[in-house]
Amino acid sequence: MKRELVIVIDFGGQYNQLVARRVRECNVYCEIYSYKTDLEKIKEMNPKGIILTGGPNSCYEADSPTYQKELFELGIPVLGLCYGAQLMMHVLGGKVERADVREYGKTEVLIDKTSSKIFTGVSEKAICWMSHFDYISEVAPEFEITAHTADCPTAAAECEARKLYAIQFHPEVLHTEQGKDMLSNFVLNVCGCAGDWRMDSFVEESIRQIREKVGSGKVLCALSGGVDSSVAAVLLSQAVGDQLTCVFVDHGLLRKNEGDEVEAVFGSEGNYDLNFVRVNAQQRFYDKLAGVEDPEAKRKIIGEEFIRVFEEEAKKIGAVDFLVQGTIYPDVVESGLGGESAVIKSHHNVGGLPDYVDFKEIIEPLRDLFKDEVRKAGLELGIPEYLVFRQPFPGPGLGVRIVGEVTAEKVRIVQDADAIYREEIANAKMDRSIGQYFAGLTNMRSVGVMGDERTYDYAVALRAVNTVDFMTAEAAEIPFEVLQKVMSRIINEVKGVNRVFYDLTSKPPGTIEFE
Repeated sequence: MKRELVIVIDFGGQYNQLVARRVRECNVYCEIYSYKTDLEKIKEMNPKGIILTGGPNSCYEADSPTYQKELFELGIPVLGLCYGAQLMMHVLGGKVERADVREYGKTEVLIDKTSSKIFTGVSEKAICWMSHFDYISEVAPEFEITAHTADCPTAAAECEARKLYAIQFHPEVLHTEQGKDMLSNFVLNVCGCAGDWRMDSFVEESIRQIREKVGSGKVLCALSGGVDSSVAAVLLSQAVGDQLTCVFVDHGLLRKNEGDEVEAVFGSEGNYDLNFVRVNAQQRFYDKLAGVEDPEAKRKIIGEEFIRVFEEEAKKIGAVDFLVQGTIYPDVVESGLGGESAVIKSHHNVGGLPDYVDFKEIIEPLRDLFKDEVRKAGLELGIPEYLVFRQPFPGPGLGVRIVGEVTAEKVRIVQDADAIYREEIANAKMDRSIGQYFAGLTNMRSVGVMGDERTYDYAVALRAVNTVDFMTAEAAEIPFEVLQKVMSRIINEVKGVNRVFYDLTSKPPGTIEFE
């Protein structure tokens, strides 16, 4: 059975992935595409609905992102959000101008048409998130205004007969209190989606597709022990059994004792029927990273060395037809291959293998999933909760949690500090309530006093964020007494540290990781 699809057309908005995530919460599959995507390709995909994202431009300027008028004439329901709403009006004959009063933040929106399919079940006075300096001063022909605010005469408009809807605010962000209801109304009530895309069917279909693709071929899986690669490995093992070999590269950039823990779970003493190979390549990576401070350079070095290690292991194993990676959907988008996102992460080998890698094809069974969806898939596969809900860990490991040059000594410092931090968070029973937390090592050294001696040591930064989808995040509020205990233990127990900071930066503007 072919799954229903809603597509998000991205005009450079910061919430593009969040829009797709919210649609998936309605059990409707959703993908992101750039506004540069050809109309014929969109027709071929035959989506049940189309959502236009926000963006930083003014739609009436000549060089701004746009889309041809024919998009709105396909008979497919279209929902424009913020810039997407303005663009819809502009293209279809309405008028968009610079507003006298810019709206930003939580705003009371007054619903003028409570019978609108978009606003079914929504309060007549709804708190929504605004972020715009232009406004729709005149709606396009056949459209009617369905909502307004004190400063925005067209907070929403629609042409119900053509199933075209424009919303000036952002229903995808949590600050819009009934935003999920609005998006659900669009994909279920307007687009007519059944809402039957669920993880059990995803797992079953993925196993079937993998078996069909692999046939009798041999498969090599890059197993890091993190959530993504672990779920990918178990999924592959259920699909192809002993045709799969999992290679675990211990690059010396893992959390404290993690190499041994991964081997205990997936090795010969574990519960999984995998061909498990551990490669201890710590010194090899340290040597490659010596003297390198640039974060992008470190990512590339670690990624390339990974490939080299896999090449060597593949030769030992024999002919290998497929390489498996735990790439997930945010990796795809943040690597510059989805929508209009800038390249945020370069360490993901997304979208194909370099010419010099000796594998026939790459398999990325999780590349369509967000992080929380990967966890659901893991539970569906029967992976224990303590593995499924372990803290996320980046591919380059501590290489992106150590600012500046990576050395064995710095790795020891951040491993010990991170282990203390995670232990105390668990003791405070906050380990399942915080989205992600870890300790990183800054490149700052400062004077301190320990006992009667002067010290000149490093500062450790603690990171903890609350997030659902890992696309946006806010600093978690950890009780001061917990932070104080962590600080005291790190300074007393970790040699080489005399200061501890707490990172309050949200995403955006920052990333969750340090580099």
